[in-house]
Amino acid sequence: MSLWEYANPKKFMDTTGPLVPWIVGAAALLMAVGLIWGFFLTPDDFRQGSTVRIVFLHVPSAMMAINIWVMMLVTSLIWLIRRHHVSALAAKAAAPIGLAMTVIALITGGLWGQPMWGTWWVWDPRLTSFLILCLFYIGYIALWQAIEDPDTAADLTAVLCLVGSVFALMSRYAVWFWSQGLHQGASLSLQSGERMAAAYRWPLYTCMVAFGLLFVALVLIATRTEIRARRIKALQTRARLREGAA
Repeated sequence: MSLWEYANPKKFMDTTGPLVPWIVGAAALLMAVGLIWGFFLTPDDFRQGSTVRIVFLHVPSAMMAINIWVMMLVTSLIWLIRRHHVSALAAKAAAPIGLAMTVIALITGGLWGQPMWGTWWVWDPRLTSFLILCLFYIGYIALWQAIEDPDTAADLTAVLCLVGSVFALMSRYAVWFWSQGLHQGASLSLQSGERMAAAYRWPLYTCMVAFGLLFVALVLIATRTEIRARRIKALQTRARLREGAA
């Protein structure tokens, strides 16, 4: 069995249909467990107090905002190279979810940063690149809406995705590129060792998995909707051609 079989819309629909309810259920369960655990069952931090609990929303949403753009990059490259329509539709479906994650990360970052830094916003390298990534999400969605021909829209948005990947990379590794900046390093890092106490680390892991499953569920639902919309449009076009021929 080849992975490319799932680029066939019918195969994709038949395979993902039974999976969606299970993924939605798992995401809802883990989201409830992670947020309740993190917000109500963890102690206050000795420096940040109760504001530390924003980490359970901020870190997973920021992680997903960057990783969703990477997913869009991969599916856009598949479209440019292999011309599989499902990959282009998956990238299109993922963009609004990525934008929502980016906005959540920006808002929670401001809420978290104000007590720590004394300001809601600073032009820190990571924050600035993250804001630019948000603008790329908006531009990507707008470009899909502005172009009527779907294949042309897929081509142009794929190129835009390639350019925006620079800022996705900068959002993730800005603290490596610039030595100065208020934004802290990674809260969790395999290279840097343990940065977070277990009382916060395990509920954070749960929230991260929950956000990941939530994205998978939403992008599958949205991609399936895009495929159905494409089918309906094709049927309407055929019906108009038959009426014109008659």
